[in-house]
Amino acid sequence: MTAEFTASDFQRETNVSRETLERLEVYVALLTKWQKAINLISSRTLADVWFRHVFDSAQLLDLAPATSRNWFDVGSGAGFPGLVLSILGARHVFLLEKDSRKCAFLREANRVTEAGANIVEGKVEEIAALDPASRTIPVPHVITARAVAPLDQLLSMVAPLCAPETICLFPKGQDVGRELTSVAKYPNIRVDKLPSRTAPGAAILLIKGLANGT
Repeated sequence: MTAEFTASDFQRETNVSRETLERLEVYVALLTKWQKAINLISSRTLADVWFRHVFDSAQLLDLAPATSRNWFDVGSGAGFPGLVLSILGARHVFLLEKDSRKCAFLREANRVTEAGANIVEGKVEEIAALDPASRTIPVPHVITARAVAPLDQLLSMVAPLCAPETICLFPKGQDVGRELTSVAKYPNIRVDKLPSRTAPGAAILLIKGLANGT
């Protein structure tokens, strides 16, 4: 796909309602405006935002059980994939982001789109280090992270957040095979490598059992 992939193409591919599409259009317009002051995404991908970012994020929704709630998007940045998933109907989405300026954008985007997500400012490592009884956020059913860290670092970051039922959905690029070598130290986890709809050779890793993985 190229920059010719438009909002209408997204609607055709996903069959979202007109109301949902309009909320996503508001989000993309706000992103374009804020991008001039804050580097929210790579500037070279802005022209192709509907394919490279919105559609790439949306493909995760159907990979989790329909009953899933408490979605944690780690390193949410500009809101990909977490805010997109919230707009599309994922329940109880938490956007974890350490950058205060990006959090300001997420709060405004959440407000204007009426996405209903929860913005949590701070490092995921610090949040994960808290005693579960003192955390103000629930146990996640789904954890997402997009372009945050190599897989071995990512697993170490989110493992303390996981419960036995937690699944992780991590989009990865063409180096996914090399990154998968790092999971050997987690002998009890299950990793399914699912094809990405937006990049040949890329994959989405569906990971289960991380709470008992070490």
